[in-house]
Amino acid sequence: MRIVFMGTPDFAAASLKQLLLDGFDVVGVFTQPDKPKGRGMELAFSPVKELALSFGLPVYQPEKMRDGTALAALNALKPDILAVVAYGRILPPDLLEVPRFGAVNVHGSLLPKYRGAAPIQWAVLNGDTKTGVTTMYLANEMDTGDIIYSEETEIGEFETSGELYDRLKEMGASLLAKTLRDIENGKAPRRPQEHEKASYVKMLDKSLCPLDFSRPARAVVKQIYGLQPWPVATMKLGGEVLRVFAAAYGKDGCAVPCGTILSAGNDGIEIVCGDGKSIVISELQAPGKKRMKAADYLRGHPIREGRADQ
Repeated sequence: MRIVFMGTPDFAAASLKQLLLDGFDVVGVFTQPDKPKGRGMELAFSPVKELALSFGLPVYQPEKMRDGTALAALNALKPDILAVVAYGRILPPDLLEVPRFGAVNVHGSLLPKYRGAAPIQWAVLNGDTKTGVTTMYLANEMDTGDIIYSEETEIGEFETSGELYDRLKEMGASLLAKTLRDIENGKAPRRPQEHEKASYVKMLDKSLCPLDFSRPARAVVKQIYGLQPWPVATMKLGGEVLRVFAAAYGKDGCAVPCGTILSAGNDGIEIVCGDGKSIVISELQAPGKKRMKAADYLRGHPIREGRADQ
């Protein structure tokens, strides 16, 4: 079975690597155009391009998907199926009609939940206890295609989005390989999504960063871990905006207003949240400084009890 792979970030590169190591016949790779990166703003290859070139695969980087360039390249490759993982482009219908088996996609959630951008991060931010990966057939509308397989995993209470992302990219890679094998052997299932249960999530941005201590303690903790590695939760303290990286649960039944600092010492900074429970912030980063233990920060920046935004 001739496979054309389409993907861009490291999440996709894990799937491409799995297919290559498993001996699948990948005849070409599509990825997004090189983009400027770093202080020098030099053009950088995507992780998928770097991997494809290291295996000697032909790489295609069309600027547009509807001007005929991508279609001509795809027709020349004569694929039996497209494997699409975080490509970052919407495929027009004429491309989906080229391969006889259509196109399959790996998505980082248990569809139909969390269609759209950043499904992994929102699973953490929303305090879900489980998530997973789904393989599906691509359809004309985003993330609406028939489901082939889903695989579930638990989310650790203090697992960051970045850590979950790394686990799901490996799960997705294995599930894609299984999906392609079963499609080739004519035994892959196909199940329409329950569209009435669908939810859509947006991309992350820095407006999500400020911690709101009027929210329940668990929501604040999940905000801290859900916004890593980017854009990272923040709080104001001592006239500075601090980035917050780690926290644990503290006391129950705190009879003081939310946002009150109960203590600041070797264990970290304990702050009351909206449900009367406290959290203890243990790792942070001050402007221009490296990430550090909250206790180390407090040695040079003593904090008195009171409001967190003092």
